[in-house]
Amino acid sequence: MRTDAPQDPIEHHPCLPLSYRRADQDTDFLSRDELRALRLQLEWLKPDLIQQDEGIHSTIVVFGSSRLVEPGQARTQMAVEEADLKTRPHDPEQQQRVRIARRRQAMAHYYDEAREFSRLVSSTCHVEGRCEYVVVTGGGPGIMEAANRGAHDVGAKSIGLNISLPHEQQPNPYITPTLSFQFRYFALRKMHFLLRAKALVVFPGGFGTLDELFETLTLLQTGRVKGLSVVLVGRAFWDGLINWSMLVESGFISQKDLHLFHYAETAQEAWDIIVSNHPGPSPFRFPN
Repeated sequence: MRTDAPQDPIEHHPCLPLSYRRADQDTDFLSRDELRALRLQLEWLKPDLIQQDEGIHSTIVVFGSSRLVEPGQARTQMAVEEADLKTRPHDPEQQQRVRIARRRQAMAHYYDEAREFSRLVSSTCHVEGRCEYVVVTGGGPGIMEAANRGAHDVGAKSIGLNISLPHEQQPNPYITPTLSFQFRYFALRKMHFLLRAKALVVFPGGFGTLDELFETLTLLQTGRVKGLSVVLVGRAFWDGLINWSMLVESGFISQKDLHLFHYAETAQEAWDIIVSNHPGPSPFRFPN
């Protein structure tokens, strides 16, 4: 069969030097430091164009710990740690592992709330082929998995923006396959989180969750983005973690900055806040 598509000369002529390889097929060349600007552009364009092709008009970002698993798994993990403690009851490291396992088990209901939130949003908004309020996560396990899973439960699309890490992180199995992306650069990944976002729903988490939350609050505080709702799920966790009033009393933020976010305890409460803040159909966009 004849084809007009150009062939890779290296594949058919292995004795030719690597310099003869076409630039767009030379991964060693594309990985050079001098090509960073091009890689940044490609990493911006690929997910954006694919989401356009998939009809993604607006999104809701869900963040939270990769270590908060579903309640059944959390109970199993706690039982394992408690059994190990019985064999070495005076081991301080094992005692700490048990305390952590118990705490995670107590917070495992957030997995179910994240899953329910995504089910609620996706079943409400994905109608007549138009993809509004598509759930997007970091693509990993834990709360991210729960949110992708909720959309999967109702046959709706969801997005995963994974990142290359020293310890390989695999995308969870509930992301829509055509909307599963891998990033090299955190900065481009962060921009894609907010590009089409109507809201950011944040469950308890660690450094990564806090990083995304505070960057978003900074963009809202400085007016760099507008019309984005931020919902913190689990007020006891957030108020215990962050002394908001101290920031106000120290003059580091204004009292009005505390209105940049809302609290919710359940999936329904989080969704009600978003609906009340976004009655119109037009998606959030970065300013020019």
